[in-house]
Amino acid sequence: MSGGAHLAVSAAEPDAGAASPRAAPPPASARERILAAAVDRIASEGIDDVRIARIAMAAGVSTSLVHYHFATREALLAEALEYSYGQVGDSRTAGAQPPVSSHAQRLAQMVEQCLPGTPELERDWVLWVELWLRAVRHHELRPVAQELYARMREWFVAAIRAGVRDGEFARCDPEAVADRALALIDGFGIRALLGDREMPLDRARRSIGAVLARDLGLGEQLPFD
Repeated sequence: MSGGAHLAVSAAEPDAGAASPRAAPPPASARERILAAAVDRIASEGIDDVRIARIAMAAGVSTSLVHYHFATREALLAEALEYSYGQVGDSRTAGAQPPVSSHAQRLAQMVEQCLPGTPELERDWVLWVELWLRAVRHHELRPVAQELYARMREWFVAAIRAGVRDGEFARCDPEAVADRALALIDGFGIRALLGDREMPLDRARRSIGAVLARDLGLGEQLPFD
């Protein structure tokens, strides 16, 4: 539930109007290019149908190099999830969000960022669904899912704990509230992802917000924009 991998592979053009040219971003490694391509292909085709040759072509590498880095499809999926989360999820949890003036606004923003409300977030949701399905049959993928959930859970726990500490949220068990938040996001989010007419994105958002607002003593709803 994190939001897509954006990888700049080409160098930036110099700024002719500046006193000195802008430094070009460091070139992506072959492994990073493979992972970025894998994220796109797995999300669009599914892990079972993805073709290594297409990933290699998109990454500008040989198929043998892809096989060298990833021995199995499960390994490829696991690292693609880690890569996607690291590109956007970790920047999100590290505080790279628009400024807010309250803990309640921050929590509302976090809920928004965990729902499939943009093409990038939809892609991450598809990757998560692929992980869930594969992990049921391939136990070696379960630690990956558990680790990613643990990071997301700690993000919510920390935000809720901060609101309680500052007196904005009612006294509660932050871990229990975070668990409930993630369960709601998963349940409502998958219906929104599937285009369920009974659960459009705005209804999913407000259903989650109403439960969290009640849990945290914030009235009827989180302050969504």
